[in-house]
Amino acid sequence: MKNIAPETEAEAEEFDFKPLTAQEAEEWRRRHPAPSVWRLVAAQALMGVVVALVAWGVSGERHVAWSAGYGALAVVLPAAVFARGMARQRRVAGAAMVGFMGWELVKIVLTIAMLAAAPLWVSQLSWLALVVGMLVTMKTYWVALLVRPSVRKTDGLREE
Repeated sequence: MKNIAPETEAEAEEFDFKPLTAQEAEEWRRRHPAPSVWRLVAAQALMGVVVALVAWGVSGERHVAWSAGYGALAVVLPAAVFARGMARQRRVAGAAMVGFMGWELVKIVLTIAMLAAAPLWVSQLSWLALVVGMLVTMKTYWVALLVRPSVRKTDGLREE
């Protein structure tokens, strides 16, 4: 039989894959705990308050601050509903993907409903401030993941 050399570096690395043993996987989980979703939601809520205060400080107008705060709330509230739903769903084996899709749909619908209701809830709504509040709050998720205290340097489990 003829051996064909791998064409790309990714194909060459594919053969070096070694699955972890149960003990190695447990050790990896111990050293890399999963981040708390509630901590991420709290970070988003805190950033939403900061954005609203900055909007108020920059503009000097209360309705701009309320608009930015409502934009942040349109991110935080659906995220909290999603986190709660997924936390309850996690206990049911085999339904993780269906649960994720279902709760993500709930999150999207709730966000759209909140945006549609924004003119009713915020007088003199500033759509620009609302969008800025939403964007900054959404991006907080990635910052919170990057600065989480549980991140440690990888120090190969196997060295053979």
